[in-house]
This record gives sequence, C-alpha cells and structure tokens, in this order.
Amino acid sequence: MDKKNIAIIAAGIVLIAALFFFGAKKIHFTNSATKPVRGLITEAGGLEAKGSLLGAKLIYQKLVNEFPESADVAAWQKKTEDLNIKLLFSPVVTPKSIVYQIRPGDTLSKIAREHNTTAELIMKSNNISDSVIIQGRKIKVWNSSFNILVSKSQNILLLKSDDEVFKTYIVSTGKNNSSPVGTFKIVNKLANPTWFKAGAVVPSDSPENVLGTRWMGFNLAGYGIHGTTEPKELGKQVTQGCVRLNNTDVEELYSIVPVGTEVTIMD
Repeated sequence: MDKKNIAIIAAGIVLIAALFFFGAKKIHFTNSATKPVRGLITEAGGLEAKGSLLGAKLIYQKLVNEFPESADVAAWQKKTEDLNIKLLFSPVVTPKSIVYQIRPGDTLSKIAREHNTTAELIMKSNNISDSVIIQGRKIKVWNSSFNILVSKSQNILLLKSDDEVFKTYIVSTGKNNSSPVGTFKIVNKLANPTWFKAGAVVPSDSPENVLGTRWMGFNLAGYGIHGTTEPKELGKQVTQGCVRLNNTDVEELYSIVPVGTEVTIMD
C-alpha cells in the first residue's frame, strides 16, 4: 500500500473516530441550510418506510457529504451504515451486486468462490435456508471486494467496500499496543472455534474460550479477528494481539468477508 493511500486511510479513520467517539462540533444552520436538511431527512424517512432502502441510503450519504459539520452527522453516518447492512442482507440488487442465474453443477460454495464472496452472504441475501439450490433460479450475488482497516488507537474496525466505509465496529486490540501493524490477509475461517492455548485445549462451548463464536485467522500465525467472552472490554487495548469483536458483530462480519480479504492494522 503506497503512502498516499495510507494517508487517505488514516484521515478517514480519524474522521470516523471523531464522529463516533467525540461527536461533531455543533453549528447553527442558516434558514437556507436548515430547510433542505429537514426536507432530505423527511424524504429519506419516507423512502425507508416504503422499502426503498437504496434511495434512503443515498440521501443519508448526501447529508453526510454536504453537511459534515452538523451535530447530526454521526447519526446520519450510522444510519447509512445500518442501511448498508440491511441492503446487503436483502434481495435488493444494488450497483455492487448482480443477478446470477444458477447453472447446472453450481453450488453455493462454487458461486461464492467465483464472485469473491461467501456462501453465507448469498444465503442471507436470497432468503435461502439451506445449501440446496435450484437450477435456473435467479439470485442476488455481491460482486464487489471488501477490505478491513483497524485503528489500534481508536479501537475501531472499518469494513470498506472500495472507498466507502460500509460499517464501523467497536473492537478490542492488543494490550501495550501489541497488535501487529501492517497489511495481512484472512487465510482461514472457523465457526465456534476451539482455543488451543499453551498447555490446554479449550472447547468452543467453554466459558473460558476467549475466541467467542467466530475466528478469522491472518497469514501471521496466532493472529486474527475473533469474538469475545468479555464484551465489556471492547474499545480497549486488552488482548494478546488479536482483534476482538462482540459475538453478534463478528458473526455478521464473518458472513460478509471471504478468505483472502485484506486486513490493514494501523496505529
């Protein structure tokens, strides 16, 4: 990753952190600004109520971009991200997804590999309850790459799609700043992982298993993204170097990102 991209990423992380942890500086809109803001919010609410999630999302994005100093910008950003996830897990086709017709010999895993996505995401997006698929059926398939950025100083994880911050998660990182800095790849994924610690094997259902419900391992032995048995410690530097999320969040992230996803960890 070149210096220009790192600078852009760092600026983005600082902005997101400021919005989520410190709030935006309050300003007083003039009447000419207040009216369009109120109108856009009303329009977005109406579209969401009608099920037009993509239209509503675009309006909240517009508010974030055009009124970045508003006291409400953090709420608008969160609304955008919430709509991103709703759209992702719905059958609604977006500019970053395609309609795919199931062919003879297809499986969910095969379709997922061909489009750099996950079988879990295909199932969620199409209300498929098991791995059985029907030849000729048309389904929605996500067709754009995700990448992950982790800020150790802010203890946040940004799920990005191209240049868009798709979702922000609160995480825990390594105590004494021990999480490794650099760019890694997810090379394995495990649901309900067993924890192999020094001198012991801790089964997945043990309350002492600190990995929580999901594991996504890096191409750096011993490090990865996982759940937690200590959700109250999120937002702090308390781990042995891994990145921890709330179990609900890590399950969501696990269903979205495939093996091979790039993860950049920054101070």
